[in-house]
Amino acid sequence: MLAMFIDYIIHFDKYLNVILQMFGVWTYVILFLIIFCETGLVVTPFLPGDSLLFTIGAFAALGSFDVAWVLFILTIAAILGDSVNYAVGKYLGQKICEKANGRFIKKEYLDRTHKFYEKYGAKTIVIARFVPIVRTFAPFVAGVGTMRYITFLTYNIIGGVLWVGGFVLAGYFFGNIPVIKNNFSLVILVIIVLSVLPAVIEFLRHYKVDNRCPDA
Repeated sequence: MLAMFIDYIIHFDKYLNVILQMFGVWTYVILFLIIFCETGLVVTPFLPGDSLLFTIGAFAALGSFDVAWVLFILTIAAILGDSVNYAVGKYLGQKICEKANGRFIKKEYLDRTHKFYEKYGAKTIVIARFVPIVRTFAPFVAGVGTMRYITFLTYNIIGGVLWVGGFVLAGYFFGNIPVIKNNFSLVILVIIVLSVLPAVIEFLRHYKVDNRCPDA
């Protein structure tokens, strides 16, 4: 199962081509739902985000999608997803947190997100857009906490526009350069690694501090 999922993420360009052939214009709806769920549901942090947006941009450059519609639809999906996640955190967050460490909602995910808030404050909503897992839990934690919705919404919109626009346009302008197109799976893998690298570095830094030998 894990191997299939990794293959799905790395070779999403191949799967996206199949989806396009099967569903045509309805692919826009499918992509909307993927981005919405990846940002809006705390149980789906494993869905593709950065790599998916880059791939969509590359396909748009080939004429498979209208880039303007892609930017509009997926930005709305990202903003609505975070807003729903905020609402879930606000009204159900305490109960969910009490039952953390389930199969999908792990306490370590919540703790990692709290550390981001401690370091970056409200800007976490924007920064988290570019960090897998934290991206999914940041709006949820904002809802559980005391952040006013108008403040959250402002950063939510800014983050959604930068995240979707940045990766889609990167794919649109660079995804079909021969060296990238011929090594597309490797490029997607690099994007995934670079996306999770900040979280890995942060984890290792805290792990080193937490396990440091006490002074004699």
